Amino acid sequence: MLGLPIFAETLVQLASGATTAKPRPNILFIMTDDHTTQAMSCYGSRINQTPNLDRIAHEGVRMDRVFCTNSICTPSRATILTGKYSHLNGVPVFNRFDGSQPTVAKMLQSAGYYTAMVGKWHLGSDPTGFDYWNILPGQGVYIDPTFYDKAGSQVYKGYVTDIIGDITIETLKNRPKDKPFFMMSHHKAPHREWTPDEKHRKQFEGKHIPEPVTLRDDYAGRTDALHEQQQSVFRDLTRMDLKLTPPPGLSAADRNKWLAVKPTEVEIEVNGQRKVLTGKELEDWKYQRYMQDYLACVQSVDDNVGRVLDWLDANGLRDNTIVIYTSDQGFFLGEHGLFDKRFMYEESLRMPFVARWPNVIRAGTTARAIGINCDFAPTFLDAAGLPTPPDMQGRSFVPVWKGHVPADWRHAMYYRYYHDPGDHNTRAHYGIRTESRKLIYFWKKDQWECYDLKKDPLEMHNIYNDPSQQKVVAALKQQLLALKMQMKDDDQFANEQPKESSYVQAPPPKKM
Repeated sequence: MLGLPIFAETLVQLASGATTAKPRPNILFIMTDDHTTQAMSCYGSRINQTPNLDRIAHEGVRMDRVFCTNSICTPSRATILTGKYSHLNGVPVFNRFDGSQPTVAKMLQSAGYYTAMVGKWHLGSDPTGFDYWNILPGQGVYIDPTFYDKAGSQVYKGYVTDIIGDITIETLKNRPKDKPFFMMSHHKAPHREWTPDEKHRKQFEGKHIPEPVTLRDDYAGRTDALHEQQQSVFRDLTRMDLKLTPPPGLSAADRNKWLAVKPTEVEIEVNGQRKVLTGKELEDWKYQRYMQDYLACVQSVDDNVGRVLDWLDANGLRDNTIVIYTSDQGFFLGEHGLFDKRFMYEESLRMPFVARWPNVIRAGTTARAIGINCDFAPTFLDAAGLPTPPDMQGRSFVPVWKGHVPADWRHAMYYRYYHDPGDHNTRAHYGIRTESRKLIYFWKKDQWECYDLKKDPLEMHNIYNDPSQQKVVAALKQQLLALKMQMKDDDQFANEQPKESSYVQAPPPKKM
């Protein structure tokens, strides 16, 4: 078990300081899977509008520099719960989370909060520290999903995003009214394979989505990692991703095999005529198909966040409830020709993060202080009037939300990704992101990249070997080593490489 002595000490502190004269705020933490700032209008999206997510930002704070410490689903969730990097919480890749260790849910529960978890859990073990939980097994599915709780499993008819919205509201309705609540509402969307509901599919059908300027990045001057990856919009989207219809009469095995193919030509219907797409025409079509489905999934999330916000407002919970919206990491929407996440480039590294706390956060606030997902747990604890355990590696956002960034706030963050070769052949790397520069080390390749984020925000020009930048590179290397040591990263998981598909969290038997 990890960190039990510190946890026991913390519980004593919680018990002695849990009650205050002012009512403690409720905390509603809404998280999606693989949503990115490029697809939120409050962050300046050119491709969609998200009025309900914007509503949180406009009535509270939009944080512009919140970063993921390991841009992959399961590790990020473990970090959010524990306030610790992957090498300390034991989840560097898609391995099982040890639920016996201290988590923010357990600490809030011990301090008198009603704790609940609904939706995508994706940690391989059942939730601990929650009074109520009802989760998807593993990744879950978009249509007619199975959920399971302490009593067993149940199939819910409908679209998963709507169902998570329904269960979230129902859980809040049924909560004990004499306790503050800590509610984690986690959506599956917009995770791959990006299956929208019919309403939102039609909304984006035929829409032309503007392409990012780096969609056809040729990777000149970059390391082998970008050349070797298998998360290319043009090369690696499958027939399933592209929603192509299999030929009739296939067996289940042959159907799955057909859907897994990455097509080099596609036949579509244009003005009643059949047309075979290849080359650049096919590339353009693949990008549009990907984005139409992704954005339709996001739109359903936005609608359901609006439903939950409306319910809070209608039930007198607005003023004393902190509402946070984020995602477990960023995502590529064609930038550098990529989909998925994993790389330390900005689109994958940066997490959307907006929060509303009436009478505490001034409406329309923006914050540029560098945050990391290790900070989430300390923020929840601080908002509840509770201390941060000394072994957590983050710190509370609350002072930042109030407009008072502490003088000793971080000016750089440390990142480490382990899953190599993994499902997309993304090379393992670690690095440092400062307020103006980034240094990345692909340690298994012994190759480096360095970027000046002010002059080159799109990260197209690797200056690592530029003779005029050697003092800058040397200083960044020193900072990186110091941060690595400060975070107590001793390379214990440097060779971890199990595949995402290697663990499947099966639900218990169905309820009778």
